[in-house]
Amino acid sequence: MIMQNMRRLLVGKPLLNSELAHEKLPKWKALSIFSSDALSSVAYGPEQITLTLVGVSGVMAYGYMGPVAISIFVLLCIVALSYVQVAKANPGGGGAYAVSKKYLGTMPSLVVGGAVFADYVLTAAVSVTAGTDAIISAFPFLSGHNVPIDLSVLFIVLMLVNLRGVRESSDAFVLPTYAFLFGVISLILVGIYKAVFLSPELLPAASLEAQPLDWAMLFLILRGFANGCSSMTGIEAIADSVPMFREPSARNATHTTYLMASILGTMFLGISFLIMHYHIMPRLDVTALSQLAENVFGRGTAYYYIQITTMLVLYLAANTAYNGLPVLMSIIARDGFLPRYLATRGERLTYSNGIILLSIAAAGLIIIFDGQVEHLISLYAIGVFISFTVAQFSMVLHWKKERGPYWILRAILNGLGSLCTGIVVIVITMTKFIYGAWIILLFIPLMVCLFKRIRRHYDSVAKQLHFPEEAYHIPLELSAEKARHLVIVPVATPTRVVYETIKYAKVISNHIIAVNIASDEEAGLRVREKWEEWNPGVTLVTIQSPYRLLMHPLLEFIKQQANEKRPEDYITVLIPEFETQKWWQRFLHNQSGWILHATLILSGKNVIVTTVPFQLRE
Repeated sequence: MIMQNMRRLLVGKPLLNSELAHEKLPKWKALSIFSSDALSSVAYGPEQITLTLVGVSGVMAYGYMGPVAISIFVLLCIVALSYVQVAKANPGGGGAYAVSKKYLGTMPSLVVGGAVFADYVLTAAVSVTAGTDAIISAFPFLSGHNVPIDLSVLFIVLMLVNLRGVRESSDAFVLPTYAFLFGVISLILVGIYKAVFLSPELLPAASLEAQPLDWAMLFLILRGFANGCSSMTGIEAIADSVPMFREPSARNATHTTYLMASILGTMFLGISFLIMHYHIMPRLDVTALSQLAENVFGRGTAYYYIQITTMLVLYLAANTAYNGLPVLMSIIARDGFLPRYLATRGERLTYSNGIILLSIAAAGLIIIFDGQVEHLISLYAIGVFISFTVAQFSMVLHWKKERGPYWILRAILNGLGSLCTGIVVIVITMTKFIYGAWIILLFIPLMVCLFKRIRRHYDSVAKQLHFPEEAYHIPLELSAEKARHLVIVPVATPTRVVYETIKYAKVISNHIIAVNIASDEEAGLRVREKWEEWNPGVTLVTIQSPYRLLMHPLLEFIKQQANEKRPEDYITVLIPEFETQKWWQRFLHNQSGWILHATLILSGKNVIVTTVPFQLRE
């Protein structure tokens, strides 16, 4: 009871299935919850260009920073325009994974799935560590405590808030996001005003002269471009999460993408110009945005406002991953390439298992890389640009097949986007390979192998658990004719393991009740139709559970039967369960049978609990 009360306090009360519509977001909230990663990237994207363009002599090649920033801005416009088409073509969500699966087949979609998984986990890790860097810049006494701060924010704030549901997480994140936008836009406007009217002489004209271009400088420029492309991660989150928008969802997602890209492009160019104007150089434990705010506003109220809102929005930028990845994993899980329980909504209508998995994976990265943004950035962006490329190429095939108004123009737009992002993939691979990109290039094939291994296991399980044809023709005979012995069999749906369990139940008793816990009326009717088609001569009791809870209504039913039985009567709960051959395969299935067994044993009720195992062959 104490644990349940604590759970309710932290996560909140369960929500009905009918409340899902109320969890969908209007555009102004969706902008903050799905675009916080992209918008907040201006806090570290331009800075990553400057970090790269500092040679061994300590002289920054400002002459190339301008062209690099403009190139990234042009690429942003192309990707945003072309990615809008993905949202329109896939109103069911899934983004690059869904569109590539439809037009290119399973293997390319799995490559995209692995790439986007890596990118979303990195989004959470980079955003949290960058947020900690922002606050340490303002309060240096916190230096050296990066990792504990990162993990506290990840688990105590982000994971718990997202487990409480989409609506509550959006309410918590709206104010910090818009406060950050107000602060950064104010910084840009005031900074440009001072640069143009009050201190134009500060513009270091000499440093804007391009250094001689040779192969070493070209590599430096391309690596600066690759690191700066980290400002474009998060664009895909809207297309991945179209179903979470209010109707018309595709149209609202399109408008939100345009708005996000416009704001991001403006802030990225503004910050890049001011970094060049004030000749910002990298400093240990002090971010470029912190130096910029101090130059423009001084170290006063406005400065601390910028730093605190930057910290908050960078922490909350990880929420883009929390809203994008669990939804994507649920789609992949429904296709059988990830554990099935990742496709199930929790009590608060969120994909809670996906949220927990993302938190653990991001925490692992933070610990491995000691909370250092520059190390994590080396792994960043390559995954998302692979997905960009595959998605845009898939959309070319989409327009070629579907045609429709202006299909040639749309196909050209997506083709241009695919070409540009494909070149970026090559650039990132070449320039960041030895700095950590090789890890992602190794990780993606490993993820594809894992996806296929999981699907092969599920296919094998489905084949072995297929309901036997002889069950329709050979009736089960009753054999127990002793004193009243009630047998209760929890049933999800008729399968071979249920068939074997009912056979065993009829050996030990002639009083049998099958119990099905249905999340909604439609699911309950489907099971009942299958049950009546089989007709094993056993009563099926259907219990509606609109909160998607399995244990509680089943335990209440068993408790009711236990209270009504006579002292000389017995109740046996037979739990149908299949056993996997390999230990790791257990993690691909929920543990509801084991949990029910343990709960009943500890309940204190006079019931017998038996597991009826069915051994899988592989």
